[in-house]
Amino acid sequence: MPIEQRGVDTIPEEERTSGPRDLVSILLGSNLCLGVIIFGWLPASFGLGWWASVSAVVAGTVVGTVFTAPLALVSLRTATNLSTSSGAQFGVRGRLVGSVVGLLLALGYTALTVWIGGDVMVSVLGRLFGLRADGLSYAVVYALLAAATVAGAVYGYRVLLAMSRVLAVGMTALLALGVLAYAPRFGTSPLADAGGYLLGSFWPTWFLAAVAAGLSGPIAFITLLGDYTRYISPARHSGRRVLHATWLGLVLGLLVPQLFGTFTAYAARAAGDYAGPLVSASPAWYLLPLLLSASAGSVGNAGLMLYSMGLDLDAILPRASRARATCTVAVVATACVFAGHYAWNAQSAMTSFVLLLTAIGTPWAVITLIGFVRCRGVYDADALQVFNRRSRGGIYWYRAGWNPRATVSWAAGAAVGLLAVSLPSYEGPLLGLTGGVDCSFLLSGAVGGLVYVLLTLTPERPTAAADQESAAAAGVGAER
Repeated sequence: MPIEQRGVDTIPEEERTSGPRDLVSILLGSNLCLGVIIFGWLPASFGLGWWASVSAVVAGTVVGTVFTAPLALVSLRTATNLSTSSGAQFGVRGRLVGSVVGLLLALGYTALTVWIGGDVMVSVLGRLFGLRADGLSYAVVYALLAAATVAGAVYGYRVLLAMSRVLAVGMTALLALGVLAYAPRFGTSPLADAGGYLLGSFWPTWFLAAVAAGLSGPIAFITLLGDYTRYISPARHSGRRVLHATWLGLVLGLLVPQLFGTFTAYAARAAGDYAGPLVSASPAWYLLPLLLSASAGSVGNAGLMLYSMGLDLDAILPRASRARATCTVAVVATACVFAGHYAWNAQSAMTSFVLLLTAIGTPWAVITLIGFVRCRGVYDADALQVFNRRSRGGIYWYRAGWNPRATVSWAAGAAVGLLAVSLPSYEGPLLGLTGGVDCSFLLSGAVGGLVYVLLTLTPERPTAAADQESAAAAGVGAER
């Protein structure tokens, strides 16, 4: 299969051959991995009981999916990825806000997937063959996972789609076996080693779990969904079918692995760590399936994340090819894996990462969705590519390629979100207004959206400079 040549340019209609079923396959197959499973462990590690943990994961995932899924329709219309599509609201240069947010999201989740997958692989190999859990063992396993991930990401969408189809079936079977393997050890009582509620009382801790374990899953896809729907033709598939497929893919792809993570956390009594107790509690007959799950699942999920990172870096640096950008971000992600293993506490690092990125990313997504509703899904696909062509002008040029109204709105929402976040090592000053409950994503989205609506009550009109640059660009094109 040839290496994909497309970056963030517009996908021609003849190449848009995917459909809603492919979307479900890629959202389900790529998420059945330890990098997503471990999020189900978080509520248990926060001190919640079984039913409280399940309700937090389900509630957060459903709410996040309802909010996130409509973003899939944007790239269905624009035939490019979501960060480039957001240029309709932020400007063809201002859409770099989305590229940076997407790059950070994918970077964090790629590192997390390889990190937890590698840790479980080393532990399983230790039980099976006596492999020592030293620095060399971790380095070799991380490197092998990273190399396999890069191969899939460089080859591109078609290879990742084929891989996801296989993983959707294979990983589902492995998780079903896992339920049988850990069922004899399962119990619903809170984990004694968790030390009680992380935030001191039930509701603040429950809301933290709903955001960190549930809502964070769909939010991770706010810039990724377009990577897949840009290959679906709106001429052959209705927006409603694509939206329903996105809902189904996200709900199944996130709830199945996360609830498996919650189940195994209680079965293994995993409070301060997940990978070690998971392997220790496994019966001998499930060690090989667990090893396969840790390796194949991690490559599938990290491959999609790395693919998205390559697209986002390609959007930031148009001169770089997608393949070269993918290899570059792979090096950075691998460095983050080693930093995570040696320097960070898993629970604290995961919680802080997802809450911060949720607070920053939510207002961007809200503004992009407001723009989609206002334009009724009608975009100028050619004008969105101005920055990628290293030219100027077009209806999305605004002021020097930036829309100050959208950028200020996003910055206001992100700032409020960061001031209202509750992390293990930091509490924002606005938490006093919410009774100590982390509502950062709600506040950031609401403030960003409200400011954007208020600032755009008067429609933005192209400046004279933009008109002149557009005319000049058209003249150059005519001469050519």
